[in-house]
Amino acid sequence: MADLKIRDLKKGFEGHAVIKGIDLDVNDREFVVFVGPSGCGKSTLLRLIAGLEEVTSGTISLDERDITDESPARRDLAMVFQTYALYPHMTVRKNMSFALDLAKVGKQEVESKVNEAARILELGPLLERKPKQLSGGQRQRVAIGRAIVRNPKIFLFDEPLSNLDAALRVQMRLELARLHKELKATMIYVTHDQVEAMTLADKVVVLSAGRIEQVGSPLELYHHPANLFVAGFIGTPKMGFLKGTISRADASGCEVELEAGCRIILPRAAEASAVGTPVTLGIRPEHIGVTDAGAGSFDVTADVSERLGSDTFCHVRTTSGEPLTIRIPGDFRDVYGECLGLTLDADRCHLFDAEGQAIRPLMRQAA
Repeated sequence: MADLKIRDLKKGFEGHAVIKGIDLDVNDREFVVFVGPSGCGKSTLLRLIAGLEEVTSGTISLDERDITDESPARRDLAMVFQTYALYPHMTVRKNMSFALDLAKVGKQEVESKVNEAARILELGPLLERKPKQLSGGQRQRVAIGRAIVRNPKIFLFDEPLSNLDAALRVQMRLELARLHKELKATMIYVTHDQVEAMTLADKVVVLSAGRIEQVGSPLELYHHPANLFVAGFIGTPKMGFLKGTISRADASGCEVELEAGCRIILPRAAEASAVGTPVTLGIRPEHIGVTDAGAGSFDVTADVSERLGSDTFCHVRTTSGEPLTIRIPGDFRDVYGECLGLTLDADRCHLFDAEGQAIRPLMRQAA
């Protein structure tokens, strides 16, 4: 078992609060990803779990055992860093066995564990090479192998793919997903890349300014963000936002008058007193339709487009100056500066109040 519980965890440096009260459960065999912008505290949180930073207050427990003040060596965790941190004078085999050798583990057991890790990571033919003879992806696999041989209760990954090129990142992402399935291990992974979070995680923890904004499955966060921050951070291309005010409200729904020049009725229950209050409407790029100018809900001006083959990302601006991105089939052709008409899928729209919190729909939207 490897159940981690974090309660009211706080960390400050010289009077500056970095982690501001974190409560989180990581369950056995989960792949949990901490994601957020630079400076949000995700790496600090991982280092607190690993014991590489001292906790200011709060507790961390592993399988009901309080490890808050235990040394890193006694926590039964293994960490894979952003830099490979391999010993250049040692072979792959020696790099992977080094921690076991220090612990005076029997030679036969060491060999068995190294060979098994090499099999899982397809490093068998490379065991006698030195790091300088390996590619970046191979070096990262050796660093992961060094963690595997220790058979830890939890694997900790601190942005392990950030030093790799784009194609290799995709390959290593798939390898990590397979590794999780094969090892049936508990993993905590830190990244600023929400694509990695969406593709790897069983559970995503979105952090901002030292606090948790939302915890859930990747699709839960994508389809039902708790607030504007999560809505804007999760998704590529990002969700578009349109300012407006509630012009009608009752138990059956509400009508929003957008600054972009249209009214839209949404299935959101609202009090009549809400009329006149400012809101923000959010819409994913794939839930916006394009038609001729004057034929849609409102008109926009085409900006640049990004053609990726299967899809085209068409960037536009509303009459109120708000940017939107539309995801449409790859053969779509638009002209820079031309006028287009847009339609919004009301059932797929998100609505946020003046504080940025989500206003939930009357009925759950289809995922």
